[in-house]
Amino acid sequence: MSDKGKKVADQYDRGYDYTKYWDNRDYEHAAEEIAIRRLLDGQRFERAADVGGGFGRLSLLLREYADHVTLAEPSRTQLDAAAKLLEGTDIAQVQMQADDLKFADGELDLLTMVRVMHHIPEPSAEFAEIARVLRPGGTAIIEVANLGHFKNRRKYKKLGQPLPTEPVSIRTAPADEPDAIAFVNHNVDTVLTQLAAAELVLTDKLSVSNLRSQTLKKYLPIGVMTTIEKAVQRPLARKDFGPSIFLKLRRR
Repeated sequence: MSDKGKKVADQYDRGYDYTKYWDNRDYEHAAEEIAIRRLLDGQRFERAADVGGGFGRLSLLLREYADHVTLAEPSRTQLDAAAKLLEGTDIAQVQMQADDLKFADGELDLLTMVRVMHHIPEPSAEFAEIARVLRPGGTAIIEVANLGHFKNRRKYKKLGQPLPTEPVSIRTAPADEPDAIAFVNHNVDTVLTQLAAAELVLTDKLSVSNLRSQTLKKYLPIGVMTTIEKAVQRPLARKDFGPSIFLKLRRR
């Protein structure tokens, strides 16, 4: 892509240490690993990419399912952190972002994109790129920050309003740069329509991080939380109730 107006996803190169974000978030990380393992259970892939994978937090997990894994991350700072975490592995680390993937057409069998969609209000270019680099029949797992989670459903129902179909900003403080990256929640049905237009077809989905609560973390051991998480991921996915929805897709 050569669009001069394209926003570069370099927000983590501006003095913010994203690795610190994951301090005290063992439950959230475990919930995401549970979901990916469930969605990839029994499968084996040749070439995989962890798109927007930050410092490689989930790249190590992908390596269990794929012979070759590339961490595709736009932030130089994140890649520097990944070099430490992934030292001694054969996981490739390449600077690129989701709307300009440096892979050949149909090169990948598996692609994951987790905790990226909340920075992309209009993901059509990214979905087209994902479809391009996946072989026909290839698998994508895309996580969506869910506008229609349980609390929001109650909120809009109380207001007598339908759930918005367009992305909604969840930024709680004014942006500190004029070109700041967005923070949005998406309507899952809208996203599925956009994915289908890119020839990415839903085959499974899970509701993830369903117990995301500082109060619960104070009183429940992580083992109890992950046990409950495993039990509710699929039932809650039927109504898209959780804050994070993992979509498993097949490239037509």
